Amino acid sequence: MTLPQTGIFALGTLAHSYLELKVRESTDAADLIKAVADLSEPRTTMGGVNLVTGFRPEFWGTVAAASAPVGLHGFVEPVVGGDGFTMPATQRDLFVWISGSSYDVVFDASIGVIAALAGLATPVEEIAGWTYHHDRDLTGFIDGTENPSLSVAPQQVLVPQGAPGAGGTVLLLQKWAHEAADWSELSQEQQEQAMGRTKPDSVELEDKPQTSHVARTDQDEFGHIFRRNTPYGSVTEHGTVFVGFSADQGPLARMLASMAGVDGPRDALTRFATPLTGSYYFLPSADDLLAFATPARG
Repeated sequence: MTLPQTGIFALGTLAHSYLELKVRESTDAADLIKAVADLSEPRTTMGGVNLVTGFRPEFWGTVAAASAPVGLHGFVEPVVGGDGFTMPATQRDLFVWISGSSYDVVFDASIGVIAALAGLATPVEEIAGWTYHHDRDLTGFIDGTENPSLSVAPQQVLVPQGAPGAGGTVLLLQKWAHEAADWSELSQEQQEQAMGRTKPDSVELEDKPQTSHVARTDQDEFGHIFRRNTPYGSVTEHGTVFVGFSADQGPLARMLASMAGVDGPRDALTRFATPLTGSYYFLPSADDLLAFATPARG
């Protein structure tokens, strides 16, 4: 059985670093993948942190075509809704996610990763994520209510055995800035109508509006995903890092189109948050990634 990068499912980590890097023009794709594979043994931890890596689908496919899901592509075109609301496409080449129990170890590991890849890839986006009241986002609502349990999640969001890229997963990464002042002016009832859930205990509303976030991202309709979102930012400028995994690109793309209002009403939550980035990455299995690593010396 092909093993995934286990950091994907390492719940309970308090500090996160999300790095997106651009490959230098002179870099050979195989050399970069080898350097990433040499960063750490992905089935364990690196210096007390979890390390997860992914690649722009087209980049991975040039080197490991047999281990690349069919039809998977980067976030190369913005998603534009009927009223002009736009989710930007800011696709990068390499994704590195480091998580741990405290930001000091995450920071040190991030510095180490950037140094190890220097000359091959350049960081273009760095986001520090952290937990907020255990499992809530900065709207005050519980995040990830519909996540499957860890006993089920791998079967739902990993590429199935026997398919190209088995044990890997598709990641949608977005940075959303919150319109905190506008959101805070809403009453709790108005916030719940926008979200489609109760705020204290995240119970789905029976009479939720079709514009609510829950209605526009119904996983029974679009397909199941596994979310590892975190807050980011400061008191004056903050938001959510959307970190969503799926066995294929379809559920993620359909949810984005639904939220943007491409063929229906726009998600009410998008009136209080602005997407700043958007990238798809393929996170290969630990086994497929390690196939590129430098052989251990005896």
